[in-house]
Amino acid sequence: MKAIEMSNLTKYYKKNRGIENISFSIDEGEIFGFIGPNGAGKSTTIRTLLNFIYPTEGSAEIFGKNIVTHSKEIRQLVGYLPSEVNYYDDMKAIDLLMYSAKFHQYANKKRMFDLAEKLQLDMNKKIEDLSFGNRKKVGIIQALLHEPKLLILDEPTGGLDPLMQNVFFELIKVEREKGATIFFSSHILSEVQKMCDRVAIIKEGKLVTVERVETLTKNNLKKISISAHSGVDIPLSLEGIVNQERTLHGVKFLYNGDMKLLLNHLSTIEIQDLLIEEPSLEEVFMHYYE
Repeated sequence: MKAIEMSNLTKYYKKNRGIENISFSIDEGEIFGFIGPNGAGKSTTIRTLLNFIYPTEGSAEIFGKNIVTHSKEIRQLVGYLPSEVNYYDDMKAIDLLMYSAKFHQYANKKRMFDLAEKLQLDMNKKIEDLSFGNRKKVGIIQALLHEPKLLILDEPTGGLDPLMQNVFFELIKVEREKGATIFFSSHILSEVQKMCDRVAIIKEGKLVTVERVETLTKNNLKKISISAHSGVDIPLSLEGIVNQERTLHGVKFLYNGDMKLLLNHLSTIEIQDLLIEEPSLEEVFMHYYE
């Protein structure tokens, strides 16, 4: 059984585009990245999956249950962290988390305090007195508290300092080891590259590709850096060169053409150094968005 399966999932806001024909599936136990810039449709996809908004067309299932007709059952299985957390300001963090735990009939208070200790959260403070980062910690605890089968995380590290980001990722790894599936939406590509098994790229509401992270970064696309002696021109007009950028001593670019043609061309130029390496996920992502 798939943890999540989407089939032509579409959402329009009147005549405005939300998402169009999104189709992909996520395996149980997988950490799956969902990447795109702000406004690409990541949050719309997540809100539709959680039945906060209704799909215009298409369908989706979570653990084999239809997102519209079985939304109540699905929410018992899901831990959700929105990109922006908003709570009752006059409640203490501990009271809010206790209140939340009751919705899941979850009574393990020790887990709540253990998570708060790891995240260095003072649970006796009122929500209104917490910084944005500490409110995000409350959201993380709320999402993890009832040990859900599926974690849906929308920009989860926003507001967390680097130390807390590392703590957060360790918590996610523990949940994965226990069998949880993680659907992880982010525009911070280094996080996705570090954490995820596969990744989907979304652009202007449409799915661009779904690939394993290592496939995206080790496909035909190469990162090329060339340096030459001062005054030596490096003319490059080969098909397959993208994102070309002049540097102080040469040029760098991404290349998805015939490597033999490139090397033959470079053999006619007086170059000083040549570096060929795998691109980062961020560079691959920008290639898809160019």
